[in-house]
Amino acid sequence: MSLSTDDVKRIASLARIEIDDTQAQATQAQLNTIFGLIAAMQAVNTAGIEPMAHAQEVFQRLREDAVTEADHRDAFQAIAPAVENGLYLVPRVIE
Repeated sequence: MSLSTDDVKRIASLARIEIDDTQAQATQAQLNTIFGLIAAMQAVNTAGIEPMAHAQEVFQRLREDAVTEADHRDAFQAIAPAVENGLYLVPRVIE
């Protein structure tokens, strides 16, 4: 895919970007280089290659799933203004 200077100016206009002829030509060259790189990457045969979640073979270090805090639920509910069946009651804000 190749963009013309008119295409670049139209895209700039749609994006509400003011651009002169010199900037349009420079942008056209940069965008066409990017499109060339994309075309080269799409031409690579990737059949049989498994998708990767990361570019390197890294793994998330996981800690043991263990309770580290004491249960203070009863103490917190004892000082709450309104509690019912273990739930905090709050004033209605939307009618």
